[in-house]
Amino acid sequence: MHSLKPSILSIITLVVAGITPGFAEVDTARIKAADSEENAGQWMAYGRDYSEQRYSPLKEITADNIGQLGLAWYGDLAERGGSYETTPVVVDGRIFVTSPWSKVYAFDAKTGQQLWKYDPKVPGEWAVKLCCGIVNRGVAAWKDMVIWGTLDGRLIAVKAKTGEKVWEVQVTDRELWLSITGAPRIADGRIFIGEAGSEFHQRGYMAAYDADNGKELWRWWVVPGNPALGFEQPELESAAKTWNGEWWKTGGGGAPWDAITYDPVTNLVYVGTGNGAPWPAEIRSPGGGDNLFTASIVALDAKTGKYRWHYQATPADSFDFDNTQSIITADLVINGEKKHVLMQAPKNGVFYVLEAATGKVLSADLFVPTANWMTGFDENFRPILDPAANYGAFGDKGFHVVPSAGGAHSWHPMAFSPDTGLMYIPTNYSSFPLVAEAGAKMGNQLLSINVGKRPQDPAPKLEGSGSYLLAWDPVNKKAVWQQPQGSARAGVLTTAGNLVFQGAQQQTFAAFRADTGEQVWSTPTQAGIVGSAASYSIDGAQYIAVVAGQGGGFGPASYWAPNYARLLVYKLGGKATLPERVSYTPPALNPPANFGDAALLARGETHYNAHCASCHGNSGRVSSLFPDLRYATALGEPELFKVIVIDGALTDNGMVSFRESLTPEDAEAIRAYVVTLANEAKNNPQPQSPFGGPPPAPPAGTAPPVAPAPAGQGAAAPPPETHR
Repeated sequence: MHSLKPSILSIITLVVAGITPGFAEVDTARIKAADSEENAGQWMAYGRDYSEQRYSPLKEITADNIGQLGLAWYGDLAERGGSYETTPVVVDGRIFVTSPWSKVYAFDAKTGQQLWKYDPKVPGEWAVKLCCGIVNRGVAAWKDMVIWGTLDGRLIAVKAKTGEKVWEVQVTDRELWLSITGAPRIADGRIFIGEAGSEFHQRGYMAAYDADNGKELWRWWVVPGNPALGFEQPELESAAKTWNGEWWKTGGGGAPWDAITYDPVTNLVYVGTGNGAPWPAEIRSPGGGDNLFTASIVALDAKTGKYRWHYQATPADSFDFDNTQSIITADLVINGEKKHVLMQAPKNGVFYVLEAATGKVLSADLFVPTANWMTGFDENFRPILDPAANYGAFGDKGFHVVPSAGGAHSWHPMAFSPDTGLMYIPTNYSSFPLVAEAGAKMGNQLLSINVGKRPQDPAPKLEGSGSYLLAWDPVNKKAVWQQPQGSARAGVLTTAGNLVFQGAQQQTFAAFRADTGEQVWSTPTQAGIVGSAASYSIDGAQYIAVVAGQGGGFGPASYWAPNYARLLVYKLGGKATLPERVSYTPPALNPPANFGDAALLARGETHYNAHCASCHGNSGRVSSLFPDLRYATALGEPELFKVIVIDGALTDNGMVSFRESLTPEDAEAIRAYVVTLANEAKNNPQPQSPFGGPPPAPPAGTAPPVAPAPAGQGAAAPPPETHR
């Protein structure tokens, strides 16, 4: 579908245009000049500028005066059922954020007055077509428009002043289970965006679209399709030799769902590609193979989309180790020589520094204490895979991978300060259980992982496991400081005021000294934070903006907590206050009596893990994004339960029919299993906050030490002054 007609049905215009300052057009030259005096107070792109450093040159707010930082204003967003991962974009007095369901809100950046809201009306049933939650990471500004992608695979452009639609294009095949969750990047009139959907039997691709009308300009496929049908790109013929079996029947994966960096120095676009699918390499590509170009950094010509170079971080990935995390460019002095580099800290636990123009690996080092999926690197910085990690060949034995499939660093954006020379990484150190089973699903995701089983060996004991904010020196290849963050992570902003800002799912927003890591400020936010903050200035005053809204709280009953999703904006001397939180009483657990024999309960557990756990949580435990089924009134009404699960009575709410994958008897088995979970919880109650509050903050201390990456047997050690 391709519409160029303005739409007024989907837009709510709240104030007349012209109340905020004039909106100057955004183009490549302006974004390249982001540090100029004229533009330093803007945040015109997802990562602020093309480097994606998330570094603001503003320095009115410093480590010395941050005690005066207060709330300037807040804007209510009030949307449930997803996680707010957006980074604010700020241009000429207007601030733009997205909600989980791909809605866009525009505010006056000085006063907080909502200017307009655009609702693309994503169908509720699309929720089941998402592997990892209802999210959207933000907009791109271009000319006099803001442009973003939607969960159901559209690109939309609207007028920045009024929110009137300029064009809309469906860029994914709606018959396939594909989505857009990342923020677009735009340069020279080209929109760069990938898609998500590896786990739904899909082939990943990256594409460029004309910013004037949404027309596709080029497409680059990450993995080869059926060789009998030919190859869309010459490099795919070579890539096909790194696959075995009939991988194309299950897609292959590789979806580049987030990391995209345009580099005006090289005129290349760097793309972080996704994991292989299904997860176990031994199942999707029996007999071995690296499975190019999954889990890689790939450089493409920005104008033509032609392949230039690649580096595969995790060959034969079996661990969901995608490379879709932040890719940041910078100029570093390494061994006395200035080099233009790109840096990435992906899920696999290794910090990479590559020459931006050639892809030559300059350094690669573990930024977490251990990684058990590899034994080291060869002379070409290729990871040497540990045979014990090839769990796909071991049946029920399984494997606990370290770092976890959640990643030593996931999508949460990191930031780089040219002042300190440090990279600030939202880090996690933990393990993840993996047991392969060909054809096993979680919901409609073909993972070939049995999520209901655990490896035969116990999980490894990891000293200092959990999440922490890590300051990493990419030249000297070492951790400089660490701040514990409990079990959750959020994106990062750094500024010229020697500050690093990071939110927390513990419902706080904090600032640290960029040089030492000392926490110098913190404020309650009433909702968890997972995305990154942005900084801008108006009339000489510096502002810090962040979106809070990671669900309604924590704990088994927090789904019913009031929703405090808001855009929060701070400045020195800010005097605004948030409304008092409203206490609430979660419903009492009142399940029927347990029923069913052991066989029925085992059947229910199997189907629950396969079809329900991805949204409703393992063992029924969720935070707040989806209903806790242990509280469902339908547990006591078998016919109502069937109408919901089989007939799709709640499709408009995102709970689609499972008729194609479950029988009524399967649904009854699930009901029996959830009833046992509910009665177990009722008999063993957990304390609840009256506000859906978070677990306690982590104690003060230091995160675990970071060990150097192990050298493989007979492998050359990385050069002493470079980073592998």
